[in-house]
Amino acid sequence: MSKAQILPPTPENFALAAEALQRGEVVGMPTETVYGLAGDAFNPLALARIFETKERPTFDPLIIHVGPFARRVEDLARAGLIDEKKLSEVARTRANALMQAFWPGPLTLILPKSDKVPDLATSGLPTVALRMPRHAVAQALIAASGTSLAAPSANRFGRISPTSAEDVFDELGDRIDWILDGGRCEIGVESTIVAVSESGELTLLRPGGLAPEAIGKVAGTKLLTPGRSENSTSPQAPGMLESHYAPKKRLNLLPDSLERLQSLDELNLYKVTGRQIAVMVLFGSEDDARARFQKLTSIDPKVYILSRESNVEEAAKNLFKTLREMDASDADVLFSEPCAIDFGLGFAIGDRLRRASAKI
Repeated sequence: MSKAQILPPTPENFALAAEALQRGEVVGMPTETVYGLAGDAFNPLALARIFETKERPTFDPLIIHVGPFARRVEDLARAGLIDEKKLSEVARTRANALMQAFWPGPLTLILPKSDKVPDLATSGLPTVALRMPRHAVAQALIAASGTSLAAPSANRFGRISPTSAEDVFDELGDRIDWILDGGRCEIGVESTIVAVSESGELTLLRPGGLAPEAIGKVAGTKLLTPGRSENSTSPQAPGMLESHYAPKKRLNLLPDSLERLQSLDELNLYKVTGRQIAVMVLFGSEDDARARFQKLTSIDPKVYILSRESNVEEAAKNLFKTLREMDASDADVLFSEPCAIDFGLGFAIGDRLRRASAKI
């Protein structure tokens, strides 16, 4: 039976949620990217509750969310979060430049961890993932709790990330007590994750709400990309597993946009009669998409559009919301166009769709 309460962001409710965090409990928290399941980053009991509540394997590290005190590498070191002695001058300079340019915001930095950070938060890795959320409610909760907060997405592991308090309630309402309501998330996909090596090399581990091009420009260096290791049981950062962000129903990725496709004969599911089909289209109108789909398949589908105005920011904001709507619909089979945009938020959308539709 559901017991979670969705709380408006009042001073009284910040105090209530902060007291729960200080007791080692977990709380649903909004950020500008997605909603997180927050717990005291330095409390192993709270960290264990995060993993248990999400059914998250402990080999998948958490992101720690910090308050506005963190303006430079030295601030993170003083807070007991990183070991700055392991960073070269180049690494320190680049990390500081990125923090000053993009914090608060949707950028997570991977840096050498301090011994004060529990190994459970980092899945035993020698590095820790850190970011400063931009959302006012997240900032207020961090301040009220008096500590940094580990906060992976507030959903059951591998499922669609939540972008509203109601999404968190649907996912975890029978497992937690409190969800702070900060409205629908502004960005709608998770943060971009960049690893800063001890020598100062920058590696893009997860595309997200901040364009890699902007990061490289500020840092004055090109971002490296890791070798393919999504099947590993020791990912370097969250969101790197091959299957992630997935609806309960099977999501099938089309080979191209409906506008460019000439045939769908190779997709046998389209030949199945008596099944309701739902298709998600990035840009355009429902009528045009429905007509193109009918021309290709002779099937009348439910159509979901991420942005009628071909706006990539709007598409990203609506991505997880729309996946949830499709999953909750009476459709038997789900399809989506791929995202061919390989920069900015389009890169992040494409990444999420590939992982949400991965065959496992």
